[in-house]
Amino acid sequence: MMGLQTSETPLSPARTMRRLLMVAAIATATGLGAAFAGDEVTMFKDPNCGCCGKWAEHMRANGFTVKEVSSADMGEVKADAGVPQKLGSCHTAKVGGYVVEGHVPASDVRRMLLERPAIVGLSAPGMPLGSPGMEGPYPADRYDVISFDREGATAVFASH
Repeated sequence: MMGLQTSETPLSPARTMRRLLMVAAIATATGLGAAFAGDEVTMFKDPNCGCCGKWAEHMRANGFTVKEVSSADMGEVKADAGVPQKLGSCHTAKVGGYVVEGHVPASDVRRMLLERPAIVGLSAPGMPLGSPGMEGPYPADRYDVISFDREGATAVFASH
């Protein structure tokens, strides 16, 4: 791919633009374009939950478009999405054909969309203090983001 440029070989603005367009064309042709283009997230949340909106703000700040949908029956939303009960959290989102349960950092969602693993989705089980949308004046918890598949298998996807 492209080599690193040093101060001895600066790229002209026109050449820089051509390279950016080439990278965008490759990303689009290989299906990676969606992962760079402000993926749309549909987030289902209880109408009375405040931290869900804060997670949506975190996702927007990281380039995602977020549609918030209030639901009075989050248990049904989670069951329909295939979220194992032990991995439940307060909100359930869908993006790029995957499920994102709870306060998963945008960087983990982005990585999942780039790598396209054979999983149903990711979860930050419970509501870990210090996770996106759960920040506050208290010390942050250490927590894992867990991947899950249709057979119920789970694995640590990332640790924070």
